[in-house]
Amino acid sequence: METAICGRLPLSPNHVFNPKPAGDRHPLCKGPCTNLGIPMAVSATGPGKGGGLLERPIIEKTTPARDSEFDLRKSRKTAPPYRVILHNDNYNKREYVVQVLMKVIPGMSLDNAVNIMQEAHHNGLSIVIICAQADAEEHCMQLRHNGLLSSIEPASGGGC
Repeated sequence: METAICGRLPLSPNHVFNPKPAGDRHPLCKGPCTNLGIPMAVSATGPGKGGGLLERPIIEKTTPARDSEFDLRKSRKTAPPYRVILHNDNYNKREYVVQVLMKVIPGMSLDNAVNIMQEAHHNGLSIVIICAQADAEEHCMQLRHNGLLSSIEPASGGGC
């Protein structure tokens, strides 16, 4: 229901505690005013006119004409990648090494784990994964906690 306020009458403590007799006229009222200080409202909806739904506002999306200085994608420098290296040892069984690789490295498949284990067994070391330094440190630590020999190095430096 839509409502419109037609007029507002002044309300002071004198009007509340000392109301004027019921025949006095007020400049905003047409006829006798008995309810001074109470907003007067009129319903604007008639039968069959619905509940007065508002239209959805239109939001325009604009793109800046030039690149923003605060574009985070441009200001971020990518961290250099690091290699996690598995070293061969004479203590752990091959099956155990495969199980640990699949447990520690996210998304490691059985085939990849077997290939990494075989390469480390035959060549003395194998690259397990290349990732950000923080992730490489975490993977290396988890491999060590499970009894495997591992290390990390920057992916751009050294030869493997």
